[in-house]
Amino acid sequence: MAPAIKPLMEYLAPLEEAVAQLANTWRPDDPACRTDVYRQIMMQFSYAYFAFFHADADHPDWAPLWNPVFTLQPNPDDIYLYCPISSERRYRISGNRGTVKMVTFTTQLSLAGMPWENDLTGAHYNDIDDGDLQVDANGDFELLLSAERPEGHQGNWLRIAPGAQVLMTRYRSYDWENEVDPRMSIECLDPVGPKQRLSPDQIVERIDHMAHMPERALRLFYPMQNGIRERVGVNVFEPIKYGGSFTRQVYLPAVYELEDGEALIVETDLPAQRRYWNFQLNDPYFNAAEYVYRLSSTNGHYARVSSDGKFRAVIALEDPGVPNWLDPAGFKQGTIYGRWYDCDSEPTPTIKRVRLAELRDHLPSDTPIVTPDERAEELRRRVRACQRRRRW
Repeated sequence: MAPAIKPLMEYLAPLEEAVAQLANTWRPDDPACRTDVYRQIMMQFSYAYFAFFHADADHPDWAPLWNPVFTLQPNPDDIYLYCPISSERRYRISGNRGTVKMVTFTTQLSLAGMPWENDLTGAHYNDIDDGDLQVDANGDFELLLSAERPEGHQGNWLRIAPGAQVLMTRYRSYDWENEVDPRMSIECLDPVGPKQRLSPDQIVERIDHMAHMPERALRLFYPMQNGIRERVGVNVFEPIKYGGSFTRQVYLPAVYELEDGEALIVETDLPAQRRYWNFQLNDPYFNAAEYVYRLSSTNGHYARVSSDGKFRAVIALEDPGVPNWLDPAGFKQGTIYGRWYDCDSEPTPTIKRVRLAELRDHLPSDTPIVTPDERAEELRRRVRACQRRRRW
């Protein structure tokens, strides 16, 4: 007997559970905050179609994950892809790594918002980056994924822990203008048969997953940023390694606050050996601040280092006329995230809150002036570079 199908809006009722997460935001009674959260819910809900309808573990394919459109705290240097997998299957990734700074692959239990619990212990987590891969002179490579390394296999291999269901891939770029993104495919190596039409029950189940995804994601991310403020306060960094995330990466989160006419100076020593590092701004809801048409992030390629060897960035609501402006896109509160990846030390940055009119009194005397024309050109180049990267 065919299942009884309810009206569509009844399946979408869990979206209201996501709205209830307003209680965990910093300004729950602010109408602007409420509509920001509505927008965030729609973003996560629209992404959920890719997550639950595009592919399955027997018929894998790349789906977009986080990028300049789906901005739930992505690294602006990264284009993220998602693919469902199973520890009961074997897979082969093949293609060309391009010329981006790094390509990374991680197998893990789940992603934020999915119906399976997120494993922050790292028990289901494995990763590999292209520095560990055998890649030929043309940039071509193959990578085998399976629960156990096949006997006699000497090539690239990444373990899928029992129960892991997610493959996340990152194309990490340093020089957005000139680096070329990878071109890769993924295939299941086990006989699985043709991809079948979804049954009514399967479609309804996936719609239910879509409707619940925003609430599940917000229930994870809001407490993460609130916890930073509760433990160390505002305008203070709290270095951390997250279980179930890059084993070689230290995150540098901080909750920031400033007002009109103020600036925040982020200052840090730099590791002597630093394979990759960056800083970015997020809005108050854990989304990356607009980073195509705003200068809300920088990295080790674009950042200008001071003459004393330190990195200094300035967060301000208006252009401060100095290098390394981090533009918060109109938000007076949010989070900063930095990253040290595969570095020989892990310095903790500091944040100093100053009057914008007195900014240069707190910077090295030889800090260059960035003119409005120079800033406009910097932004034009950023927009062109970001739009030319793969996002879908």
